Amino acid sequence: MNVIIDTAVWSLALRRQRSSANAQKRELSELVREGRAIMLGPVRQELLSGVRGQEQFETLRGHLRAFPDVLLEAEDYEEAASFFKRCRSKGIQGSNTDFLICAAAVRRGLSILTTDADFTHFASTLPIELHTTRASVTG
Repeated sequence: MNVIIDTAVWSLALRRQRSSANAQKRELSELVREGRAIMLGPVRQELLSGVRGQEQFETLRGHLRAFPDVLLEAEDYEEAASFFKRCRSKGIQGSNTDFLICAAAVRRGLSILTTDADFTHFASTLPIELHTTRASVTG
């Protein structure tokens, strides 16, 4: 199954700090290697919006172009709005991008890799599947 990668995981993986390896970064590397990492346009926008200088922007844009966007349709936005309303009625808050990620995942049968605890709250109400990292293999 392919996996939508949330902004938080991409950001973690793109940081210059090499020593901050964790399970999500390793999992992202494996998913990329397997060709299963999925990019959404709103995630790309969040990532590019977070860089300061133009040179960094250009470099990151070039790297991210290796990951084509899943094309979003009107139904994705409608489902995201429905998810927003469903969660809000239960006191669960989230961003428009987060609900769009959830909608795209559900409509396409994809899981979501994230470090954002909000998605755990969403999963209590929405039919999303959160991707779990594989156990480390030592040998």
